[in-house]
Amino acid sequence: MHKIKLNNVRVFTNHGCLDEEERIGSDYRVDLEISADLTKSAQTDHLKDTVDYVSLNRIIKEEMAIRSKLLEQVAKRILDRIFKEEPLVQQATVQVAKINPPIGGDVESVIIEMSESR
Repeated sequence: MHKIKLNNVRVFTNHGCLDEEERIGSDYRVDLEISADLTKSAQTDHLKDTVDYVSLNRIIKEEMAIRSKLLEQVAKRILDRIFKEEPLVQQATVQVAKINPPIGGDVESVIIEMSESR
């Protein structure tokens, strides 16, 4: 099995339970790692034989644009779309980080990590 990673996909959006989070928005970071058999694409050099990381980035950005109260829901939607749209993906792990969360302290980020396999 081989891996493709998208690191530090930055998004500004408005997730969260607080009204101010919906109105003001905040910065988020998404990291994604997928596992797939990339043997064929390594031999053919054809995009159709691999998992297109442009598609993975699009999925992340589209799902991050849909408001949710909980990061868990966003992470699950990202995973669901990847498995629906990318048949070569066998396993995926996504981390969704809220940068500077409003939790009453000096916290750099809060991260939700979810993994799924076919």
